[in-house]
Amino acid sequence: MVEERSKETSPACLQYEEILTKRRTYLAKRRLSTALSHIRSTSPPVNFTIRFSPYQLYPEAPKDGEDKYEWYKRSKYNDSEDRMRMYTTLMSAYGAKEDIDFKFGGAVANTLDAHRLIQHFQEKSGPECADKIVNSLYKQYFEEERHPSNEDTLLRAALEAGIEEKEARAFIADENEGLMEVKMLIREQASNGVDAVPYIVVEGKRRDFTLEGAKEVQEYIKILEQVIKESK
Repeated sequence: MVEERSKETSPACLQYEEILTKRRTYLAKRRLSTALSHIRSTSPPVNFTIRFSPYQLYPEAPKDGEDKYEWYKRSKYNDSEDRMRMYTTLMSAYGAKEDIDFKFGGAVANTLDAHRLIQHFQEKSGPECADKIVNSLYKQYFEEERHPSNEDTLLRAALEAGIEEKEARAFIADENEGLMEVKMLIREQASNGVDAVPYIVVEGKRRDFTLEGAKEVQEYIKILEQVIKESK
């Protein structure tokens, strides 16, 4: 969710449903950030605050995880090495355009603990903190082939977001803290009809805009500008 405020517009918001193990969510996040930077550079300046909502495509994924490359090849491409190679080539090209160096090794695993971390510190420390956590998690998982939600990954993301190490370690170690709240939020997204990601809802003063999939930067800019125009 992104709340938009300026001296000449009323508040609007943009909801960003994210999943931490799908490359197109990273592309959408990077392109959305580029669009927001453009909007913030306009005159008069408009400030947006991103807020994230959790979503899991594979809630039954094991916590320890399994080989990412082999999982994608088996579950998405029927064990076809040729199709998997085409996918990695295509996604690498998409990533390069956004300065993302996609890697395809490491583990695919359950991301519930990562969502716990994001939501807890989004509420406690604010959306900017959550944004930094998400940026770190995406980079670690997609570019550095790290586990998406083990203790080391989560701790690094928290520290890079400016959270004190003692506080971060205590929260990560308590696997029940914030768990029910995150599960309720995930169920809420499903009840709202969300069944794929990235899923972005811009709630304007006059109407809402929904963007599914990773759009190009200019399309995000167009929608944000329309929301600002209609909020005056």
